[in-house]
Amino acid sequence: MTQHPVPDRRRPANPANPASGERRPANHGPRAAARNRAALVAAAREIYAEQGLDAPLSAIARRAGVGQGVLYRHFPDRAAVTTAVLEENVREVEQAAAAEDATFAGVLGVLTWHLKESAAFIGLLHADGSDRRSGVRAHALALSRRVERALRAHLPGDGGHRPVAADDLMLAVAMVSGAVTGPSREERERRALAAWRLLGVEVGPVRPFRG
Repeated sequence: MTQHPVPDRRRPANPANPASGERRPANHGPRAAARNRAALVAAAREIYAEQGLDAPLSAIARRAGVGQGVLYRHFPDRAAVTTAVLEENVREVEQAAAAEDATFAGVLGVLTWHLKESAAFIGLLHADGSDRRSGVRAHALALSRRVERALRAHLPGDGGHRPVAADDLMLAVAMVSGAVTGPSREERERRALAAWRLLGVEVGPVRPFRG
């Protein structure tokens, strides 16, 4: 009787891990790391707006769709997460100000969007030097100076009608930020726009900067 070879039905070994017999997910390297970091910053912005700065970091990782180990590889502690979100907020305001068709009202619209989305960070702008997050606050103050420069670049010249004095820009922002409260994004936006109106300042569409 002719004997036929018995087919080998064993799972082929994974070249990356021959002993395991299981295929590991492809490692996309720096691109995956950049995507994970962006997802974590976006998730932190949402979670902090919903739950405040004391929200568990595990909630941020879950919202971003990554493990806590991935979060800690990018951000070793809570302060690092907070400052990363603040940095991203300011970077988008600066991008809005640098756009070819940028206007004062338009940049304020982007800033106001970040204020109502990051309402949990407002306390950092009003905390005194004894605040336990003083290191984060110092970074926030440095970032606020960048926001001021972005806004000043689009104030009308001395010959025009300025909606707010140049030296009072950040005071106005602080006053509006104090009004950005409420249980929903819609309520926070409504209150922010009402505060700007009381100051006699026109604000463009309240939306993130998309380039």
